[in-house]
Amino acid sequence: MEPHQFRSHEDSCCWENGRQESVILGDLKPVLIRYITAHSALEAVFESGSRTLHGEDSLCGGAADARCWLMFSGAALGAALFWEITIPDQDDAAGTKEEKQKSRVLFIRVLRLFKPDYLLLLAGLVFLSLAVFCEMFIPFYTGRVIDILGSNFERNEFLSALLFMGLYSVGGSVSAGCRGGLLICAVSSFTCRMKVKLFEALTKQEIGFFETIKTGEITSRLSKDTALMARTVCLNANILLRTFIKTVGIISLMMSLSWKLTLLVLMETPITGLIQNIYDTKYQKLSQDMQNSMARTNDSANEVVFGIRVVRSFHTETHEASRYDNRLMETHSLKTRRDTVRAIYLLARRLTGLAMKVFILYYGRLFIQKGQMTTGNLVSFILYQSDLGDNIRTLTYIFGDMLNSVVAAGKVFEYLDRKPQISTDGKLQPDQMKGHVTYRHLNFAYPSNPSKTVLKKLSLELKPGQMTALVGPSGEGKSTCVSLLQRFYEPQEGEILLDGNPLRSYDHHYFHKKVAAVSQEPVLLSGSIRDNITYGLSDCSMEEIREAACKANAHDFIMKLDKGYDTEVGEGGGQLSKSERQRIGIARALIRKPQVLILDEITSSLDIENENKVLQTLASCPNQTLVVIAHSLKTVEKADQIVVIIGGKVQEQGTHQELMDLKGVYYKLKEQLFTEKTDQPQTEA
Repeated sequence: MEPHQFRSHEDSCCWENGRQESVILGDLKPVLIRYITAHSALEAVFESGSRTLHGEDSLCGGAADARCWLMFSGAALGAALFWEITIPDQDDAAGTKEEKQKSRVLFIRVLRLFKPDYLLLLAGLVFLSLAVFCEMFIPFYTGRVIDILGSNFERNEFLSALLFMGLYSVGGSVSAGCRGGLLICAVSSFTCRMKVKLFEALTKQEIGFFETIKTGEITSRLSKDTALMARTVCLNANILLRTFIKTVGIISLMMSLSWKLTLLVLMETPITGLIQNIYDTKYQKLSQDMQNSMARTNDSANEVVFGIRVVRSFHTETHEASRYDNRLMETHSLKTRRDTVRAIYLLARRLTGLAMKVFILYYGRLFIQKGQMTTGNLVSFILYQSDLGDNIRTLTYIFGDMLNSVVAAGKVFEYLDRKPQISTDGKLQPDQMKGHVTYRHLNFAYPSNPSKTVLKKLSLELKPGQMTALVGPSGEGKSTCVSLLQRFYEPQEGEILLDGNPLRSYDHHYFHKKVAAVSQEPVLLSGSIRDNITYGLSDCSMEEIREAACKANAHDFIMKLDKGYDTEVGEGGGQLSKSERQRIGIARALIRKPQVLILDEITSSLDIENENKVLQTLASCPNQTLVVIAHSLKTVEKADQIVVIIGGKVQEQGTHQELMDLKGVYYKLKEQLFTEKTDQPQTEA
């Protein structure tokens, strides 16, 4: 046959054999291939192990019986599963390659953030090494003491062994304590630093960000994920390093005591790693599900407590109790499943450890009889074997915990790297500002509901020295106009000009000093009245504070308090009445001497006397641009310009008398738009 004919025939045979194998076996899965490979190699490994330990052939030879076949099959299955878990299939590995690369990048980034704590980490590493070195020799000298007591007793050798064992014990304890203290200091320093950086990054985000992200998620990043980031390096990496060094050292010492028993012990490693890996996967998933269930249970309870009046008025106490019970049972079920998994894991781990100890004692007795090791060596070996098992379990667990820590770091970095959608990089700080505001063809939808357009091609002009009143039904876009003027949001189309310049061109601090707002429900922060009036300002004199308080008609009631301006307002201003909080909010805005002042239904909380005094004070500023949202007819009638906004558009514009004479939308909605002083204010858009 010609060479090329032979090759063609060979290729054809190979193709036929491959097709026949495919027909018989089908598309072999990676686990099955690994099972067959492991099963094929086990007999040779078993024979080699028997010769090593016994020095003779095993009972399972060429004519193996059913017992040997079952033993090989079980061992092959375990080896294949361990192979699959520790070294995944190439296709699966390719799928997670990007995630692993991302985890490495995150880990390096976290490590760089520890730069201020490098000295603490370095000192902790030194004490870690000393602790591991001392701990490794304690079992060795324990066995040495047993050998001395079991043979011809020599006092000097006995005292020497006790002295070294004591020195290593004290050295290991002191080093471990120093290592722990240094790492705790590093963790604390890093956590505080990261919380400040994250909090600073969060406060720079636009308002729309806080409307789309749940409060619980933000607080979780601040409280939990920053602490998990610290564990990535300070705890997990150090535990990993300590355990790895200790494992290598223990294996070396075990090899020096008996290399044959060491090989036997290392056969347990795949089984231990497999059990630990399966347990970690199941346990962590159930723990996460249980935490989520507990969160839902707490939310259910908080919801009922917060809305107890609704529950009582609709007589749904029994229903809510039943719903809460169902939540608790769901949590209880998950906890039971989690605890069952842990119980099975502990049983499997102890059975595995017990079986290995039986093998060690059995072969150890044989080696002692043959004079290959002493009784003390066997005791030391058993002590090392116990530590080795714990270290292997720690190594397996710590990889999963490090992954969780890196994932938490990724979530924190998402917020740290996020650029606010509203830029605060403006530099414009003119010496004089007129306060001329122009809205040009604004289209806007809130980030939390982008499908609903609130403002549609809205154009509007606010002139300096004039009071402009925005009126219209609730939810039509009035408060949205002032929110855009405060740069809480950016319009999707159009722009707002202040003295002919886009709002984004102004310096952030300068802009919010020149454009101030007082909301319908002003928020006061914990602290004194003085702190709340001067909030955000650091150079205010007491005279300026009193002047602002007098303009807001707040000075008199403040001076009647026991501590005056140093009186604590309580959480959210709870120590003050609604009217007093309103006047403090007005004073906080007026102390900035703004050129543009926004008042969102502020007079709803004031009586007639206080309302008149505040409005007279505001009217005394001739060059100030005043924007008012009000449902009080007396307030609106005083406006130089009334703008009726319906459906996100300007429907009418003019003075009160002009709009009344026009008899249009304003005239028709007059009774609906304006209420008497005793009525409750409506909720704004």
